[in-house]
Amino acid sequence: MKEFVAKHRYARMTPRKGRYVMNQVRGLPVNQALDILQHTHRRAAHFIRKVLASAVANASQDPEVKVNRLKVTRAFVDDGPTLRFRWRPGPQGRAMPFRKRTCHLTIYVGTEE
Repeated sequence: MKEFVAKHRYARMTPRKGRYVMNQVRGLPVNQALDILQHTHRRAAHFIRKVLASAVANASQDPEVKVNRLKVTRAFVDDGPTLRFRWRPGPQGRAMPFRKRTCHLTIYVGTEE
């Protein structure tokens, strides 16, 4: 079984929001996954769709691979670095921090032989 990978590192969204969309396409055929991502109204779907399209393009470079038979074999979202703390007002004059999170998107596509 051949696998091809595409990654988007330091994506500016929280990992939790990315995992919600990634769970919808894990294990599906590529054409069906692209269709689902096209009609999902979440910001993460746009990023994941581009990564999936890149993985398919990487696979199409191999002449032995039939692109229509590709399947999303592995897909995951890892935590990236927190950019920096920002501050917002809290109760009784305090400052409350909030984080600018990032994540790494990774998608493996492959064929079943």
